[in-house]
Amino acid sequence: METAALGHTERNGSENSRGSRKISFTIFPALLIIAFVAILAGCNSEPSKPAEEAKPQPKGPELITARSAFQKLYVAARGWNVDAKPYRIESVVTSDGNGHDGKWAVWRASFASATARSEKTYTWSGSSADGAPSRGVNPGIEDSYNPNNASTQVFDMAFLKIDSDQAEETAQKHGGDKILEKTPDTPVSYVCDWNHNTNELVWHVIYGANRDNAKLTVSVNASTGEFIRVEK
Repeated sequence: METAALGHTERNGSENSRGSRKISFTIFPALLIIAFVAILAGCNSEPSKPAEEAKPQPKGPELITARSAFQKLYVAARGWNVDAKPYRIESVVTSDGNGHDGKWAVWRASFASATARSEKTYTWSGSSADGAPSRGVNPGIEDSYNPNNASTQVFDMAFLKIDSDQAEETAQKHGGDKILEKTPDTPVSYVCDWNHNTNELVWHVIYGANRDNAKLTVSVNASTGEFIRVEK
């Protein structure tokens, strides 16, 4: 009986061994195929490229009125000298504006310090036009100041109650509208300074890039907004 049982066990063992070999022979080719495909995929796949960064778009001009720019410049000037007072505010003509609404992307203000007997000009820029100053507040070079010079009389900023856009509206009613109707591409520039003869702060609304080639210049009271006269 034991011999028969042993023979039966050996037969079962042989059958199991043959079955295992059959399974191994079946799986092995499949594994080879999978490995080969993986190698081919690795060879053909390109290395991942880093995502391209979006190029920054050019920033458009920041067009603002004179008083908005002046507030920024005044803070900078007081950092230079605590007694700094303005004696001129003016627009700077650039290719990204025309000043028809009293706004420009570049404004300049000149200040003087009585105690230091010196002057300094600051420029605010919101322009990316060719030749324009870099954006923000740009300090100029300090120079000597003569308080007796009539063309550089300082004024208290409290007198500046009328903004450049309001001055432009007044100038339009006194010949400016006809200029722009005839030549709409004419830039309108602005200069604000103290008239020592009449003791008043004056806006000079200039229909042209500067006074020398202006088609018309209109004086407007910078404290009341009233029309003063046609200069040219």
